Amino acid sequence: MKKPKRPADGTGLRDISAEDIAAILAGTHSDPFAVLGVHRMDDGFVARCFILGAEAVTATSLDGAIIGELDCLDPAGFFSGDVKLSKQQPVRYRARRGDAEWAVTDPYSFGPVLGPMDDYFARQGTHLRLFDKMGAHPMKHEGVQGFHFAVWAPNAQRVSVVGDFNGWDGRRHVMRFRSDSGIWEIFAPDVPAGVAYKFEIRGQDGVLLPLKADPFARRSELRPKTASVTANGLSQVWEDAAHREHWASVDQRRQPISIYEVHAGSWQRRDDGSMLSWDELASRLIPYCVDMGFTHIEFLPITEHPYDPSWGYQTTGLYAPTARFGEPEGFARFVNGCHKVGIGIILDWVPAHFPTDEHGLRWFDGTALYEHEDPRKGFHPDWNTAIYNFGRTEVLAYLQNNALFWAEKYHLDGLRVDAVASMLYLDYSRKHGEWIPNEYGGNENLEAVRFLQSMNTRLYGAHPGVMTIAEESTSWPKVSQPVHEGGLGFGFKWNMGFMHDTLSYLAREPVHRKYHHNELTFGLIYAFSENFVLPLSHDEVVHGKGSLIAKMAGDDWQKFANLRAYYAFMWGYPGKKLLFMGQEFAQWSEWSEERALDWNLLQYRMHEGMRRLVRDLNFTYRSKPALHARDCEGDGFEWLVVDDFENSVFAWLRKAPGEKPVAVITNFTPVYRENYTLRLPAEGRWREILNTDADIYGGSGKGNGGRVQAVNAGGGIQATITLPPLATIMLEPEF
Repeated sequence: MKKPKRPADGTGLRDISAEDIAAILAGTHSDPFAVLGVHRMDDGFVARCFILGAEAVTATSLDGAIIGELDCLDPAGFFSGDVKLSKQQPVRYRARRGDAEWAVTDPYSFGPVLGPMDDYFARQGTHLRLFDKMGAHPMKHEGVQGFHFAVWAPNAQRVSVVGDFNGWDGRRHVMRFRSDSGIWEIFAPDVPAGVAYKFEIRGQDGVLLPLKADPFARRSELRPKTASVTANGLSQVWEDAAHREHWASVDQRRQPISIYEVHAGSWQRRDDGSMLSWDELASRLIPYCVDMGFTHIEFLPITEHPYDPSWGYQTTGLYAPTARFGEPEGFARFVNGCHKVGIGIILDWVPAHFPTDEHGLRWFDGTALYEHEDPRKGFHPDWNTAIYNFGRTEVLAYLQNNALFWAEKYHLDGLRVDAVASMLYLDYSRKHGEWIPNEYGGNENLEAVRFLQSMNTRLYGAHPGVMTIAEESTSWPKVSQPVHEGGLGFGFKWNMGFMHDTLSYLAREPVHRKYHHNELTFGLIYAFSENFVLPLSHDEVVHGKGSLIAKMAGDDWQKFANLRAYYAFMWGYPGKKLLFMGQEFAQWSEWSEERALDWNLLQYRMHEGMRRLVRDLNFTYRSKPALHARDCEGDGFEWLVVDDFENSVFAWLRKAPGEKPVAVITNFTPVYRENYTLRLPAEGRWREILNTDADIYGGSGKGNGGRVQAVNAGGGIQATITLPPLATIMLEPEF
């Protein structure tokens, strides 16, 4: 598009060409700031504006003083005229049509908000505060309140911000292009908070794209609407200094961490079936988790997403808490409420891929901007989604800034990073010929590796109290090791092998378990190769897999006994704990995002007993350092019984320096075993601190009367104990 000519001294021309006027009126001008607004002439200033529907326009200063009458150069609403100003400054217009009169503050009379250093760091991909620069931000600029909009679209011919404030007319707020960074920006005066907006983008071929939501939007409309919404900065008064200082001062690997995984839309619902707001969730979920003894709540993705059955994993708004549960301030209040009672919040985070909805990131400026253009690297065959271009600095900055954003603005305690394996391997879910090898001919996605390392380094560097957790299901080495030692830099990694092997074992009838004893012992070979979280997650109770209680072998009594024994086995096993909602009271049905959990089951003894057991396991795990202080280190574990496959008995010792050890013994058969000989490390009385067969949990009440005696029988220290059927017991020395 032709731009207006300027004289050699750069002062501009009083006259404007018909071609430029036509381009402004058509919304095709690539640089409207060169035409509209206030321009210095040799003998003063001229103001030009496009005000749709106006028949006459008077220019005024911001304080209302008349500075000139403008001439109508085109009846569509283009005006120009001399104005009496002593310096370049913003102006307002009083527009009239018949008896109607309205005021317009000229967006083209304001200078830019971003500066050359923003351009430099954005282009380098090292701008660590992009979330304060990009998107929509309320501000007072050159004496006027409004919103500053900025969006990255380097290949666009023209970008406009459109919304309720300008009738969704792309000619009204065409943005200024910053060629050094590819960012378009404009200060839109008088725009209030709470109005919907999108970006209207004309691609490099001149074709208008579908309206795009703001990639950096802090707030979005409620689905099925898809616009972004202008929002003020969070006004939350944080009361969580003690909580944050604690986690910043400790080694998280040596702290008790028991995570309650929650889908916010279906944990509970209102009587009419609608979703709870954040404040309603806070009044119910926070006291529940405190009572149950969980240390953290991990939410399935709560960022904006258009499709409920995606559970949030196909997000179109990484910076916006979904409108399903109310305004963003509600989520901030929820986090603050959790922190006040010592509960941490972990957000399920999805930097691996994004959906192809037309209002989202796909083909954002008419080119493959956020994704790889080649589908062999840019399209995910499993989920029909686009894959981020991890080799592009601006894309890396977008994602890294998002991690920093949640930690800073919402005080998030951690990020569980979804689908890390799909990021690490170029041939993930691809056949031969469907992927492109890396520069060395291998299948490792070196760009994604560098992204994960950089993200972890910057997040831990800026917020030492956070944790990052990788959902990574392969044998990729050093996932949870420091970057300077060649690791990916995560704090923890999900132990998918533990989940797979233990569930496979417990689905077998007890009579066959002796032939598969190694399914439970094998995991200890690699248990300390990473900092593990043991996950019984939502993935295990969906898509026809059934609930955990339904997976257990045997009749109903055996199913409950198996699951109780399994939970205590897991809480006594090295690693942090994660349990998906509903499994703490043994919900029979498979989880569905469409309805609340089956809370009515708690009226029944066996389900309430399961809930009590999980509660007691959490408090036992937290109160006994031997069970958590060496979760990620081999010196905290010692086998007591490893090879009793005939009886399907497993026993080990959990230890921590200077603390009482805890012996964990599991009988995975329904046989009641009296006079079972168990080696123990010290003589004296050992107290039975937990027994999953206790009557209060729904068991048969078998046990050791609360205590066992360990004696030196010549061949070593041992105790003769009773093993209840399908049960786990824990023993602690009284001395």
